[in-house]
Amino acid sequence: MDLLNGLLSVLTLEYLAYSFVGCLLGTLVGVLPGVGAASAVAILFPFTTFLPPTGMIITMAAIYYGAQYGGSTTAILVNVPGEVSSMVTAVDGYEMTKRGKAGPALAMAAIASFLAGIVGAVVVALVGPSVARLALLFGPAEYFGLGLFSLTAIAALAGSSLFRAVLVTLFGMLLASVGFDDSSGLPRLTFGQAPLLQGFDLVPVMIGLFGVGEVLSSLQEKAGPAITSRIGKLMPEPAELKAGLAAASRATGISLILGLLPGMMPSIGSFLSYSIERYRSSEPQRFGKGAIEGVASAEAANNATAMSNLIPLLGLGIPTGPTMALMLAAFTLYGIVPGPLLFTQQADLVWTLIGSFFVGNVILLILNLPLVGLWVRLSTIPYPILAPIILVVCMVGAYSTRNSMFDVWVCALFGLLGWIMRARGWPLAPLVLAFVLGPMIERAGRQVFAISPELLLHRPAFWAFIVLGFVVIWASSRLAVRGELSD
Repeated sequence: MDLLNGLLSVLTLEYLAYSFVGCLLGTLVGVLPGVGAASAVAILFPFTTFLPPTGMIITMAAIYYGAQYGGSTTAILVNVPGEVSSMVTAVDGYEMTKRGKAGPALAMAAIASFLAGIVGAVVVALVGPSVARLALLFGPAEYFGLGLFSLTAIAALAGSSLFRAVLVTLFGMLLASVGFDDSSGLPRLTFGQAPLLQGFDLVPVMIGLFGVGEVLSSLQEKAGPAITSRIGKLMPEPAELKAGLAAASRATGISLILGLLPGMMPSIGSFLSYSIERYRSSEPQRFGKGAIEGVASAEAANNATAMSNLIPLLGLGIPTGPTMALMLAAFTLYGIVPGPLLFTQQADLVWTLIGSFFVGNVILLILNLPLVGLWVRLSTIPYPILAPIILVVCMVGAYSTRNSMFDVWVCALFGLLGWIMRARGWPLAPLVLAFVLGPMIERAGRQVFAISPELLLHRPAFWAFIVLGFVVIWASSRLAVRGELSD
């Protein structure tokens, strides 16, 4: 009944407009070379803050999964992945383009994304309330353990170097401590600078790391090749469609489960699902040479993981990646706290948001297939023309959050930091998540030790999270050795 009410709410003209605009902007930014989903949400976030709470959340979510859809276009057509998860799509998608099968590759990517998105929305509707009810049993010890597990998982799954991920995580927590200490009311790490008393705002930090940093990295690299192959007919052959749908279904099931884990971002889901699909194939040599199952599994996986990532955010208030951190910022901007009470205190908002997932995926299917010619032309815009426009939008967005030039300088500084980290192979996700989760972990830890450290000995859930953290470290080390875990 709650889901039905949410669907009826989102089918009003106002909310349909929010979904459509978000999907259109997300797809538009997603198809542009060098701009991924995280960058799209970071860049466009400040321009949605004038909307009412429900409208803003719906638009932000639509931008997110719209960019996930759009990122496959440049990966398939010009071999320029907008983000890490699209790299897997490019492996077989671009090979299909070179063989004159760009149309079927694009259609399969859209169909697989739609399938994963709809199934993911159903899972969010079914599992989200149960996770929220479970979280009602959590106290400071459980949140302390959950926070530690989240940071451990994010660091372990961020890339091939655990040492680098740990250092970046510690740096993120250090950045989160800048400003006033909530407990003592004293300034920390401000070095006598008045602007630092407010601490670093999440939005200019994210715009810098993912917007400015992505632009600088893309300018450093040569632009992708122009499209030389015809797109041809869109629909795959019946045998290809059957194989692609089967691969998409398997990847969706796997990634929906994986996406519940903190640190399991769409890129990791894509790599793992693609590897599993190749492993189980009777003709693994076809992968990397234009196998439509490779395109389907990668696209279904990143969209299913993206949808599943929303469950920890809505039910526990824990973001699983940089984009979810911005979604958390969107909630807190209006004083809405994701977590155990969200499904009861903000029932109308959360069910309207879940209803918008279904509507948004239908809108994206309509946008992606008939308008593929438009997205093709947009994806060939020369990057030297595109980059200055994106940089200006980034700076305007950073300034608009608090109308402060300090935030513009923060954006520029973190843009340089993001560029350097990408160039040197240092992961960005642990920094962002530590920056977001740091205050929660500190607050829960202080509450535990204020009561008694012995409290931890009587909380099985705390130790379960600690054990899970060690399991994730072990699993990630195995994946790193096999070369399946990438930054």
